[in-house]
Amino acid sequence: MGVFEQARGEKDRLVRQLLNGQREDGTWRFLFENGISLDAYMIMLLRSLQLEDEPLIRRLHDRILDRQRADGVWALYADERDGHLASTVEAYYALLYAGYSRKTDDRLRRAERRILDQGGMRRINGLLTKVMLAATGQYPWPARLTIPLEFLLLPPSSPISFHDFSSYARVHFAPVLLLADRRFAVTTASSPDLSALLAGNATYGSNDALPRNRGLETLLQTIHTGLGQIAGMPAQLHKTAARRAERFMLDRVEPDGTLYSYATSTILMLFALLALGYDKRHPFLLRAVQGLYDMIADDNGMLLLQNSPSTIWDTALIGDALLQAGVAADHPAIRKAADFLLAKQQRSPGDWSQNMAHPAPGGWGFSESNTKHPDVDDTTAALRLLRAAGPRPAYAEAAEKGMNWTLAMQNDDGGWPAFERGKTNELLKWLPIEGAQAAALDPSSADLTGRTLEYWGRTERLTVRHAFIRRGVDWLAEHQEEDGSWYGRWGICYLYGTWAAVTGMMAVGVEAEHPAVRRAVRWLLDVQLPDGGWGESCRSDQLMRYVPLGTSNAAQTAWALDALIAVHAAPLPAITRGIERLIALLHTKDEATDYPLGAGLPGTYYTHYHSYRYIWPLLALSRYRNKYAAKP
Repeated sequence: MGVFEQARGEKDRLVRQLLNGQREDGTWRFLFENGISLDAYMIMLLRSLQLEDEPLIRRLHDRILDRQRADGVWALYADERDGHLASTVEAYYALLYAGYSRKTDDRLRRAERRILDQGGMRRINGLLTKVMLAATGQYPWPARLTIPLEFLLLPPSSPISFHDFSSYARVHFAPVLLLADRRFAVTTASSPDLSALLAGNATYGSNDALPRNRGLETLLQTIHTGLGQIAGMPAQLHKTAARRAERFMLDRVEPDGTLYSYATSTILMLFALLALGYDKRHPFLLRAVQGLYDMIADDNGMLLLQNSPSTIWDTALIGDALLQAGVAADHPAIRKAADFLLAKQQRSPGDWSQNMAHPAPGGWGFSESNTKHPDVDDTTAALRLLRAAGPRPAYAEAAEKGMNWTLAMQNDDGGWPAFERGKTNELLKWLPIEGAQAAALDPSSADLTGRTLEYWGRTERLTVRHAFIRRGVDWLAEHQEEDGSWYGRWGICYLYGTWAAVTGMMAVGVEAEHPAVRRAVRWLLDVQLPDGGWGESCRSDQLMRYVPLGTSNAAQTAWALDALIAVHAAPLPAITRGIERLIALLHTKDEATDYPLGAGLPGTYYTHYHSYRYIWPLLALSRYRNKYAAKP
């Protein structure tokens, strides 16, 4: 059987699987897996609130234990050689707090040795880990705050203010500032004692331990100068700041009780509200806990907490992939998916409207429960499906609003951000937080810009002749790496960014001979693995340079193939080898199959989209056949 026939067979098989997996409400619901940190936080939360849900706690405990490596550590990804210290501490703590493991157990002894070998808890860099440990009495709050709570009172016109943070950072930073300000800690009779893991007397995170550099000094000086210009008595200003933090959180609670539909920010909010004096059985807190329960999913018999279920993202992408595979636009599956997305379009202004003169709603969020926090990537994904699903007036009206919203989100530099335009204050990258630049800012990125251009070109038939499209292309050309790749912010990593940039540029009419395209193709061919596929390590995201995984995986192979197919009028031998490898990968189950390909925060947070094994291979196989099957 020839490669075209094999590709058709695999394409048709994936189409059948996806059509059979659609829910009655029109959605596809794949797991959005985030490692063990959230499971650990859920155990800490339930024990702190004294909500004795033993069946859930036991199953979360068992999943955490199952993810431990033989050498005693927990890792963010398979090739993280020494494991991840913060995750190992979180897992060790949660297993003890759950009450179903003991310090004397062999597996916990191994974990304790590895933690101490790596310097103990004071060597943890992850802010969220340290906050969770401190809020539950296991880690000392810094003696003096680097950023005081009154920082929330600085107006947007200040050289630096809370408003300069990305929306994702703000909903996490507000409860953290409250907790740190109160030096809050809640313990229970079942709280473990982790003091032996501190491995020394230093308080990592105090001002004395911060690295001194000019950028950080400038940031702190700017903050304190701004605070010195706020009129009012110190005690009153402090109370006002606390009320501001509380109001900020409460105003952004979703109908399901979660904060911005993220499990992490919701858990932080719950501890912050305890710090403000809320009772553990306050209805507001219990509703938020129920919202977290709704994010719990079953993974082959083991329960896990998803940070934000990917229902809208998966449904939009799968619907579009099915259309690319030849499923008719009026097929019931497409119409049902489009109707679901239509109902989830956001129709009221949110934080994204801050930097817009005439904000008009029209975006989509990532999760089904998300009603306040749209993003560009989910919006263009939804628009691709709605624009193809048929001539319903409701679809056309929603698409018009979505297009206008997406256009308004373009940054002044020509690129597109994820959540808000203009969140680029460089001072914030000096925050003494691991990954501060990625967490605090929301600048234009190659993946968002490329995917948005791909939407404008393929779906709306716009080209570089339109000024705003040309600006996006120019941004990509200016931000290409020297080796020809692009860094992808929300996926792993250079393969993701390069795929998005190349397919976006080609969709809007950039010539295949454009220097940026030629350099990108050369890079993709250079990093093709001997097995014919592509695979990139999460270490790329931490080191900010390409690191091969050593073995290929289906989604990253599909990204590289899609980019090469977009450029070449006839299939290169490398494309044929890649398609053959992709087909083999779809029948392979190994360590790379479950490798995390979603990026959240470098060195701290990665996600495994269970849908990606279907979406991107189907797209690549379909485009391969659509473009080349009729060629001689």
